Amino acid sequence: MKKLSEQEINSKLESLEGWSYSGSGIQTSFEFANFKEAFTLMTRIAFEAEALNHHPNWSNVYNQLEITLSTHDAGGVTEKDFKLAQAIEEIVNAD
Repeated sequence: MKKLSEQEINSKLESLEGWSYSGSGIQTSFEFANFKEAFTLMTRIAFEAEALNHHPNWSNVYNQLEITLSTHDAGGVTEKDFKLAQAIEEIVNAD
């Protein structure tokens, strides 16, 4: 999978509200009412990530979830990251 240029990344980010480019990946964060809601969303994302064979770098502390996506094999951000980011947005917005 081809690594995207910073210009390509920033252009694609225009369609993903709340996501930004950090130089090492695209990232976002979510805040929930409690740990159970955060973990429920993580579980739903995990199934989608496994189906896409692409796994996020993420951390969860109580009701906070931080996600960074990059394609390690390509050494940066690829279309694969945007596909998972879009799937994450669909999961979050389905509620």
